[in-house]
Amino acid sequence: MAVVFEAKIFANLDDTWFIELKDTVDGRVMLCNNLEELEKNIESLGEMYGGHVDEVRWFRDESVSELVMDDLRLQMAEQREKIEEERGAVITPVVEKSNS
Repeated sequence: MAVVFEAKIFANLDDTWFIELKDTVDGRVMLCNNLEELEKNIESLGEMYGGHVDEVRWFRDESVSELVMDDLRLQMAEQREKIEEERGAVITPVVEKSNS
């Protein structure tokens, strides 16, 4: 059984955002108002599966503007950099471009 979570980004009227995190195995849903909450909730939901999560699928609601997406991407890049610094290793594989 694959453990798959879905993370869907929604925008509030003031261009802030939140993420609805759904466990597709049992249907549980958690709301996350920032990336720290998202990380904690992924870990919390993942505990039921021995900490193993196969995939987090990302979606965005049609109401989410590019401004909101840019803000979220920036925060995610900063979070990734912090984690990589703490671990001393790259956590996101880099795809090499072919010059063919």
